[in-house]
Amino acid sequence: MKNLPSALLLSLALTAPAVAADPALRDRAESVPAAPYLLAGAPTFDMSIGQFRKKYNAVNANLPLMEYRAIDSKNDKSRLTRAASKISETLYASTALEQGTGKVKTLQLTWLPVPEPDQKASQEKALAYMTALLRFFIPGLSPAEARQKLEALLAEGKGTRYFARTEGALRFVVADNGDKGLTFAIEPIKLTLPPADQGGKNDEKQSH
Repeated sequence: MKNLPSALLLSLALTAPAVAADPALRDRAESVPAAPYLLAGAPTFDMSIGQFRKKYNAVNANLPLMEYRAIDSKNDKSRLTRAASKISETLYASTALEQGTGKVKTLQLTWLPVPEPDQKASQEKALAYMTALLRFFIPGLSPAEARQKLEALLAEGKGTRYFARTEGALRFVVADNGDKGLTFAIEPIKLTLPPADQGGKNDEKQSH
C-alpha cells in the first residue's frame, strides 16, 4: 500500500522513524515522544492482525475492517511490520506487528478532516469506528458508555501531538494534528503494581 496520506504515515509511529524520508514530516515528528510500542521489549496483544480483524468484524458487521495490507517502510528501523486498511477516503486503520510472530503491538484509527458539507458525516463515521474499537477491548461498556469514554479521551488529547492514558492492561493514545488528522490508538502494556496514589492510571501529554 503506497501513497498514503502523510497524516496516516505520521500516525503509524508518532515518531521520526516512519517519516525519516520526508524532512517536513521528520521535523514535526522529532518533537513527539517515542511511542512506547516502538521500544525494545514492548508487549503485544496475543493475536495477529488477521485474528483481530476476524473477531472484530464478527461483532461489528456494520462497521467492518477490510484486509490490512503491508506498507513499504524501507526507512523504518523499528523492525516492525506496518500495515493499513482503508475504510474511506477520510478514515484509515493501521497497525504495527512484531516481526516473526506477527502479533499486534498497536491498533490505530486515523481520521482526516475534509471540508464541509461532508466533514460532519465523516467525523461521525470515524467516531463510530473508534467507539467500536474501544468496546472491542472493553466489552462491558454499553455503546453510550463507550462513546462517552472516547469523547473524554479525545477531549483530554485535543490539540496535543501525543496523549496517553493507561488503564489496566491497556494504553489509550490520542494524537491530534488538527486539520492534518486525528489518531486514536489502543495498545497493550505490561502490568506492574502502580504507586498507591496513581490508582492504576497514568496520563502523558505533550502540547504543540
